[in-house]
Amino acid sequence: MIPKWILAAVVSAIVSFFATPAITDEWRPRHPLYPADLANNLPFPAGLDEVFLAGPKNSAEFSDWLAGLKKWRDERRNQLRYDGSQYDRADLAWTQRVFSQVQLLIWDRSFYDPEKSEYTVDRFLRETEDRIGPIDAVLIWHVYPNLGVDDRNQFDLLRDLPGGITGVRAMVQQFHEHGVKVFFPVIAWDTGTRDEGIPAAQSMARLMKEVGADGINFDTLESIPREFQNASDAAGVPLALEPQFDIHDQSLAWSNLGWNDWVTWEGKDYPFVPMVSRSKSLEPRHMVNVTDRFTQDKTDSLQHAFFNGQGYTTMENLWGFWYGMNENDAEALLRFTQIERAFAENLRSPEWEPHTPTIQDGIFASKFPGQNTLWTVVNRNEYEVRGEQLRIEHQAGIKYFDLWHGTELTPRSDGEKDVLNFEIEGRGFGAVLARSAPINEPLGALLALMRERSKRHLSSYSRDWKPVTQNIIDLPATASRTSPPAGMVLVPEADYDFEVHGIEIEGGNDPGVDVKYPWEDVPRRFHQHRMHINPFYIDRTPVTNAEFKKFLDETSYYPKDIHNFLRDWKNGSFPAGWGNQPVTWVSIEDARAYAAWAGKRLPHEWEWQFAAQSTDGRLYPWGNTWNSQAVPAPETNRSMQPLRSVGAFPQGSSPHGVLDMEGLVLQWTDEYRDPHTRSAILRGGSSYRPQGSVWYFPQTYRSDEHQKYLLMSPGRDRAATIGFRCVMDTR
Repeated sequence: MIPKWILAAVVSAIVSFFATPAITDEWRPRHPLYPADLANNLPFPAGLDEVFLAGPKNSAEFSDWLAGLKKWRDERRNQLRYDGSQYDRADLAWTQRVFSQVQLLIWDRSFYDPEKSEYTVDRFLRETEDRIGPIDAVLIWHVYPNLGVDDRNQFDLLRDLPGGITGVRAMVQQFHEHGVKVFFPVIAWDTGTRDEGIPAAQSMARLMKEVGADGINFDTLESIPREFQNASDAAGVPLALEPQFDIHDQSLAWSNLGWNDWVTWEGKDYPFVPMVSRSKSLEPRHMVNVTDRFTQDKTDSLQHAFFNGQGYTTMENLWGFWYGMNENDAEALLRFTQIERAFAENLRSPEWEPHTPTIQDGIFASKFPGQNTLWTVVNRNEYEVRGEQLRIEHQAGIKYFDLWHGTELTPRSDGEKDVLNFEIEGRGFGAVLARSAPINEPLGALLALMRERSKRHLSSYSRDWKPVTQNIIDLPATASRTSPPAGMVLVPEADYDFEVHGIEIEGGNDPGVDVKYPWEDVPRRFHQHRMHINPFYIDRTPVTNAEFKKFLDETSYYPKDIHNFLRDWKNGSFPAGWGNQPVTWVSIEDARAYAAWAGKRLPHEWEWQFAAQSTDGRLYPWGNTWNSQAVPAPETNRSMQPLRSVGAFPQGSSPHGVLDMEGLVLQWTDEYRDPHTRSAILRGGSSYRPQGSVWYFPQTYRSDEHQKYLLMSPGRDRAATIGFRCVMDTR
């Protein structure tokens, strides 16, 4: 769950992102989306909201509860003047079949190979679908948490993906060849980076058309401004619009599908009695993908998805922290989405009957009528339940199938009712089909698949979760020197209490967050270690443009991935007057190449921090009290200005005489890798500070805090605010 301190921070007001201004905070919009004469702001009918969310307390209340739900639905539709014509569109009909969606971070190592400079869509799909089954859509996430490291806005970062628009379009086409639809996000809170100059709706419609994408995900929003649909139609591209939260206002009419963070953001537990989706109750054709990110056991959210006949969004690479599904959850998702996909028509039935009566306590079912009738069933008990489960009106010629086990059921019939007997594992799933027609090929294939999978009980799959292994990248020692080279200062040896913590916005202190130092057993946010620091030399200031130009002149260095390399230089050199400014737009690979040429290396983070702190654990290089004269004034405009020269703030000197440790540029130190993510630790906050959101790339001036920056490819990793300094060993 999101820590309380994060939620408290979120209350910061932000400037409007859309053409219609003002959202209250990062989570709940207050957009004046509709004309005031419409009833979008009317409250729910008195007394029905709680029942609608909670479901009936028992079977005896079912009839009254269902009548209340239908009454609420009809009244709410009238209030909204609901028009469901968007769901009749043939070009968006696919949205009603998105039962498995994956949020895919561009930084996941299964998605892009920086050595070969190519997208690896086949690898990602193979690794993912082998565990959770076929997926219907991906949300390609290219923004947070690196958004805001410099003034590139969210649209710039999409255009800045490897290969540019052409490369992204080819990557999207690879997904389409596998039958997978592609979404990209729009970030409502991105109001402090470069002004795009045109409304966000127009930018997204144009970009989505250029790359051939299928939809837009609206981060943090539960209502979607109408102008996004208008812009989509005007651009001639049928985009599916997907809010993050369960939607039940007028924008349901043009939001064909969505996510459902029912409890994740509220800090609540799922109730024993399954909740019912408001949006699906209003519009059964509206597809919602339930998600539940920071939980090690996702049974609650998986059961709620299946009970409501909804899909599921898998989120495993959470901003560089691998929170993979356990084996049990992955297998459950694989199985129930196979059933949902086979009976998609039933799941959008307007006669959906959630909480249809069952026989045994703790067993809950939803009934989806149609040409066939489908029941999705969940066992909320911790134990297996066998015996009679459903009592159904008898109809001549009807056959029943236990879809979960792939077998036909023989009912006990008294002439009026058919009683179905089957087993359902503790915290497990079940599905029943009533059908008069003979078994056709698709049904036969599904029954065969489920019969084979169910030979192994779901409960035999492990629910254990553990973080993945992470390793630091070695930094080869340099040749030793007995006297400091020009521009470097000696940092003497000492016993040092290295204490630092990561400032990632999400993940709390869960194992796996942040990084794992060589002496630790698992990545974690808070680190403390008593260590001996050998003497070393460190650059007094960050490497400058002039120094980097000398390196280029002597080596003719030309990176394999040239994208964004020295982006602010022209014709092979830096602009006039910039020689003494820190070089930026260099990747960690570029910095290592320079260091090797100079007979140096990049610093380990603890070396960098010791050079800033010495042994007294001070908060800032100059002491424990903030001094605004020791750093450049924070730059809060939407577009960056040229950086200040190195050495311009001598009051910021560390005890060892090292300058510009904080406030000028971020600086490369160590790199970490796990099977899914590469990241680097940046030290020294930059002067650029985009305003308007707590979700921008987090920066700090404190010596006991560090920034984790996700790595994808050298071209994408380079930034206007990231430079470096080097060290040299003395022995």
